Amino acid sequence: MIGNKDWWKPEPAWPKQETNAKTVVVTAAKLIDGNGGPVVSDPVIVIKGDRIHAVGSKGTVQVPPDAQVVDAAGCTLMPGMMDCHIHTAMFNCMTFHNHRVAQWEVTPQLQQMYSLFHAQNCFDMGFTTLRDLGMNSSRGLFTQELCAVRDSINAGILEGPRMLIGGFTTITGSHLDLIQPRAMPRSGFNNGDGPYELRKLARTNLLWGCDVIKTCASGGGGTDKEEPDIVNMTQEELDAIVSEAHAFHKAAAVHCFTTNAQRMAIKAGADTIEHMVFSDDESIGMIKDAGIPVTPTLAHRTDHAIQLRRELGTAEFVLSKLKKLQPHCYTTFQKMYKAGIKIAMGTDMGFEPHFGTNSWELEVYVGLGMTPMHAIQTATKKRGRGDQAGARPRNYRSRQVRGHCRGQRRPARGHPHTAGKKTYPHGHEGRQGLC
Repeated sequence: MIGNKDWWKPEPAWPKQETNAKTVVVTAAKLIDGNGGPVVSDPVIVIKGDRIHAVGSKGTVQVPPDAQVVDAAGCTLMPGMMDCHIHTAMFNCMTFHNHRVAQWEVTPQLQQMYSLFHAQNCFDMGFTTLRDLGMNSSRGLFTQELCAVRDSINAGILEGPRMLIGGFTTITGSHLDLIQPRAMPRSGFNNGDGPYELRKLARTNLLWGCDVIKTCASGGGGTDKEEPDIVNMTQEELDAIVSEAHAFHKAAAVHCFTTNAQRMAIKAGADTIEHMVFSDDESIGMIKDAGIPVTPTLAHRTDHAIQLRRELGTAEFVLSKLKKLQPHCYTTFQKMYKAGIKIAMGTDMGFEPHFGTNSWELEVYVGLGMTPMHAIQTATKKRGRGDQAGARPRNYRSRQVRGHCRGQRRPARGHPHTAGKKTYPHGHEGRQGLC
């Protein structure tokens, strides 16, 4: 929490409601409200203009006689889901089959288009809010490009989900810096060192329009024997970043693999802790007492995700570290869930057609002991915006553009960059897409 403010971005101003707005009624077989309540049979949702007016079971909700009825027979209705830790601009999501090639071959302008495409695919899968925690490349930070994707959706130019954009604010040689090759030339103001440089970097990201300041207090790999004490910045530097975010009423998300990093994030006043890897009873108790939500991001450390990374050219030493981290992630999730720590659903991925859907993350939670209904709550929990009566439908802006779903896009698997998987010499897979 930032003072008395919710860390979720406030809802923007909306056009004035028309008094003669059209009424639409949606009926279906069942409804899940996302608040942990019982499944509703024969639900009826009344939408007047751009607001949900009433929700209930058949017979308990008055249906206006002039309403347009949409019968979703046999379907289950539920609120839109959220992915609270995603990277839609991640290289190799849809464009290349070798991420090292992508880092050099894909321009920021093209990657921006793919970021939008990935966000739209998530939207089609029922993820109506994405918290995109940033990206960088050989051309510098990607904050401005991601903010432009968000703004184009907000303006109704293009359809897509609500997006909150994170701006990388890290030290030289940090985990988020080393996402790119060590020997790669760095262009632009990518990193800072010392509290005042990091304040300026945070302010630069905020000037560009980011909603969240993303930083990392620990590394992103290794085992409990290799990396228990590694930190990615001093406490003074982390304090400066978080306070700068809060000065502008923005949230600070802190990447934390280790218990030391978790303690640093709590002391700094972080709004969210990203990832669940190592833990001890003391750090779990501190997170619980502080009330800070933790985003687990477990899906991309599963065996399936590790194998996909192998196919994409990830170095074996990195894959072996991911495999060693897997049991720690799972154990920490179970401990934190049992302790009652707030959990936010996030995948730490861009849109990956091989995974099929971001909701696979929820399947991992349920497999580790979270009840299915609580998993749905985790993915749909309202933080300052909602689909209760009086709220605007989550795809309100997009529906304005496409005329209440009259437009249809081709499925992701039919996209030319994902159809053939033809390989080329020297790792230039998918290069034909740029010709």
